[in-house]
Amino acid sequence: MKFTVYQNSRQGGRQYNQDRLGYSYSRDALLLVVADGMGGHLHGEIAAQIAVELLTDLFQKKAQPVLKSPNQFLHDALLKCHAAISDYASKHQLLEIPRTTVVTCVIQDGILFWAHVGDSRLYLLRKGKILLQTKDHSKVQKLLDSGKISAEEALVHPERNKIYNCLGGNITPEIELGGIMALSDNDTLLLCTDGLWGCVTETQLIHFLSSFPVLFSVPQLMDQAELCGGKQADNISALGINWHDAEDQFFSDNAFVSTQKLDINTISTHIDPSTVSADITDEDIEAAIAEIQAAIQKYSK
Repeated sequence: MKFTVYQNSRQGGRQYNQDRLGYSYSRDALLLVVADGMGGHLHGEIAAQIAVELLTDLFQKKAQPVLKSPNQFLHDALLKCHAAISDYASKHQLLEIPRTTVVTCVIQDGILFWAHVGDSRLYLLRKGKILLQTKDHSKVQKLLDSGKISAEEALVHPERNKIYNCLGGNITPEIELGGIMALSDNDTLLLCTDGLWGCVTETQLIHFLSSFPVLFSVPQLMDQAELCGGKQADNISALGINWHDAEDQFFSDNAFVSTQKLDINTISTHIDPSTVSADITDEDIEAAIAEIQAAIQKYSK
């Protein structure tokens, strides 16, 4: 596998950053995941953190160096994330179970497999066109699908942020699995939260991702979203890759990854560190890490 990768998260105008994201790869398989936590301070963050850490942890255990069934892995892993979040809430007697959206994908043998819950999105672009886009699990998407509102009305609908499907909460989530799609040289994948896609136009998204590598295009899209959101900007998170067939198509030694010489038992995982809120104390962080690890260990099998 050969790809260029970029990931980042910005707090925007919110008091806390509840988004989490990361990627993990073996010699022959790659996992990408983005989560948008919902709930009170330290609760939404923890739901998203559990989802990202548990997914990557399960991937590390299962991808040796490939997954037997990527779609089954994604389905089962996301249900385990939901159970771990619910277990955490029960253990700590929370009045409300923390919740998070998740969009995730696996690339194996040059084939893309994907799954999502909520309104964080995956886009696949090829030759200047959006070849694939996940469909939000939201009230507005249902209205759009039924023809009750137009695409233009959906962009400004007052309930556009209301979703009906997530990890955590009191209802077992519906894990939507995508089909399978073969990737081509120079394809671009973007996974992002609504803080990004809700504040950029489809035209902007296509222009930047088709004109520049993710190292440059994703930061520019995040700049646009932050400018559009202003002082009330939501958390903005994005994870993008350019898929390569030839090793001479990269722009930075740090961002370009070739797994061809990776040992069969080696797994590399990168969870974005910029998503820790600045005003959380060291004691809060240490306690949260310990609690998250305890939740993960129970379900990481």
